[in-house]
Amino acid sequence: AKPAVPFGGKFRIIDFPLSNCINSGIGQVGVITQYKSHSLIRHIQRGWGFLRGELDEFVELLPAQQRIETSWYEGTADAVLQNLDIIRSHMPEYVLILAGDHIYKMDYGTMLAAHVENDADITVGCIEV
Repeated sequence: AKPAVPFGGKFRIIDFPLSNCINSGIGQVGVITQYKSHSLIRHIQRGWGFLRGELDEFVELLPAQQRIETSWYEGTADAVLQNLDIIRSHMPEYVLILAGDHIYKMDYGTMLAAHVENDADITVGCIEV
């Protein structure tokens, strides 16, 4: 899985979106994994265990379980759908869906503030390439 690919020594590509979340003040994160996820799960368990459970901060690992369908996830939207009950159990005010295999730095707080200010139903963050 691309998010587990090493980057810059001890880091993995997944560390970019996770760091962006923490640096944006987002302390409740779910990571949906699919295939070949063992090294990714191990990395997150070992490298992101510093979050404070008593402050309701966490990185929750959601491996594919084929709970709704008999096939593995068929894209990001299907992965979210198959984990919707888990997401809802946390009663989030907002849900931010990110790719785990992109390398960039972004303050999600700015995007979320614009989303709230515009009373948007959905906001998509992108840049011109």
